[in-house]
Amino acid sequence: MKMTPLILMILGVSGVYGDSHSLRYYVTGVSAPESGLPEYSVVGYVDDREIVNYNSDTRQYVPKTEWMKKVEPEYWEEETRKDQFAEPVYKHNVRTLMSRFNQTGGIHILQRMYGCELRDDGTTAGYQQYGYDGREFMYLDTKSWIWMPTMNEAQISTQRWNSIEVRLGEMDENYLENECIVFLQKLITYGGEDLEKKVRPEVKVWGRPQSDGVTRLQCLVYGFHPRAVDVKWVKNGVDHVPSDEMSSVLPHPDGTYQIRVSAEVPTREGDTYSCHVDHSSLGMETLSVIWEPGNGSSMTLIIAIVCAVVAIAVGVGVGLFFYKKRGGGYKTTNTSDTNSDSSNNANSPNNPKA
Repeated sequence: MKMTPLILMILGVSGVYGDSHSLRYYVTGVSAPESGLPEYSVVGYVDDREIVNYNSDTRQYVPKTEWMKKVEPEYWEEETRKDQFAEPVYKHNVRTLMSRFNQTGGIHILQRMYGCELRDDGTTAGYQQYGYDGREFMYLDTKSWIWMPTMNEAQISTQRWNSIEVRLGEMDENYLENECIVFLQKLITYGGEDLEKKVRPEVKVWGRPQSDGVTRLQCLVYGFHPRAVDVKWVKNGVDHVPSDEMSSVLPHPDGTYQIRVSAEVPTREGDTYSCHVDHSSLGMETLSVIWEPGNGSSMTLIIAIVCAVVAIAVGVGVGLFFYKKRGGGYKTTNTSDTNSDSSNNANSPNNPKA
């Protein structure tokens, strides 16, 4: 039951992305081991590629790609030590929040999401926020470097963290404005071939007549890399058809992506509709696939692709629920954002009690 809103929020994220690189971490604490999830875990991503993992079952910080193994051995020892130190803090914080919400049992999840972006125009951005049971709990305002509560139960924590004695936001500032970006640049160098590979998209189109004299068109674009893509329906080769539904860009097991774009159009003889795809793997070319009634697109293939991708999304989705339900994204600043991790990776020594 706790995963249901998570999936909805994944599917609600915008499906068009610019060319940039990002480094993100998701730190999760779970109230009950019977949930089937580790009580504590950390997952790191570069451009939605899982690069590192730690959980309270294995208690080891490990690389998840071959190119991450280029990072010096001391790094893995230090990150393992930090996460082993952070485990009891997160368990304490989960119990504290359960008390604030007057919860005595059940499965409850506390998550922190933080990271930085390096955009193609050279600007950077960063973010850090906490969520509880799928809702945003508090976030760091990266203009003032002050923690802001988004739920009443967070006020105790933000007041303590913003106090003159603690000033946690100021401690966090250096990491995301400096260390996070430097480490991201290093990882882009290590994983360049993997991160920069270009794979042309495949496209399937189909339509289904509706009862009100319109046809619902679907365009599934899949198997492409990198993630940035622009997909739209076009009428008679020139007129843009507004989309009434666009999925998020979801990952495939092989490291490629998929997106689905839908539109409702009048059922009118003589009009033609085509799905246009712009992607860096195509160069200056635009890939255009025309929809024809009864063109025999394989629904079995389409359903299989969608099911496989949803399964992958659920598997990695524990970290993605911080995207807002309506608006999709995190609060950023044009320099970077928070989290005072003193090393180049996941769990900061600043894991304060809530």
